[in-house]
Amino acid sequence: MKKLGKFKIMAIASLSAVVLLASIAVAQKVKTERGEGDGQRREWRGGGKRGAHGGGLFSRLNLTDDQKAKMKTIRETFATNNKPLMEQLRAKRQELRQASEGGTFNEALATQKLTEMAGLQAKLMGERFKLDQEMQSVLTAEQKTQLDQLKAQFKDHRGGRRGRGERRDDE
Repeated sequence: MKKLGKFKIMAIASLSAVVLLASIAVAQKVKTERGEGDGQRREWRGGGKRGAHGGGLFSRLNLTDDQKAKMKTIRETFATNNKPLMEQLRAKRQELRQASEGGTFNEALATQKLTEMAGLQAKLMGERFKLDQEMQSVLTAEQKTQLDQLKAQFKDHRGGRRGRGERRDDE
């Protein structure tokens, strides 16, 4: 096998980490939507509803019916507009899985798929940021302050962890 440079190794490792985190997020979303998993986690996110946007943190802000309707429309528009992007990511994940099936690992193909996925994931992150901004534009100043406090509590509750595999020493 050719000797890979440090840059290539770091790039592959970084892209692999992004894919792993995305896979974990998808798996947790599916688990949450099925109503499985830790009751405390569902409690924290607002009863297992669609994460922070679908119910969780926003549901704790005493939204008016008008605000709820606007948020629902925003989420539905986001889902419709980003469905092709999500489908592309799903297809790339499947192609990546196929690169390692059958007991052989095609490193070049895996690197190519991870690189393609990274661009799609970056685009999706940007779209999610826009979604968050658009949803926050519906809130009053007081609700925005409450949301910031809830986010800080959530971050403290999680201990700054991104994935389930990382644990603090005090747990």
